[in-house]
Amino acid sequence: MPGPAVPEFLAAARADYIADRVASGEDPAVAERIGEEQVAALFPDGLPGPGQHLYRVEEDGEPVGSLWIGRVSPEQPATWWVWDIAINEGDRGRGLGRATMLLAEREARSHGANELGLNVFGRNSVALHLYETLGYNTVAVRMSKKL
Repeated sequence: MPGPAVPEFLAAARADYIADRVASGEDPAVAERIGEEQVAALFPDGLPGPGQHLYRVEEDGEPVGSLWIGRVSPEQPATWWVWDIAINEGDRGRGLGRATMLLAEREARSHGANELGLNVFGRNSVALHLYETLGYNTVAVRMSKKL
């Protein structure tokens, strides 16, 4: 991803992340704090920190989405995470998400990763199906009920 595009990406990814957490039942203030902490830890000074990689997804030279992958922590250099994947709404349904996930796997592997994880919110059934068809396994389920 070109450097000038990083601030816009970060703002959008952070806002989407917070919105997903709130839509899943989290208190907005808590979601905001967690979003801020994550960005501060992984993007010191607003730039990707060590082991963090941003990609602009393009089709025929035009941007159609973005991908953020990186190490979970310096202590676990072979364990990587898909922190964010986004395909523009009008560009969905044509295999771009699948191709982007395969790119994520290749890139993570090329940097020494032997595991790639991700989080998907339960209400995102399209993404859940995509990840399952790519061979990702559920390792935890967090459930909640409003009282």
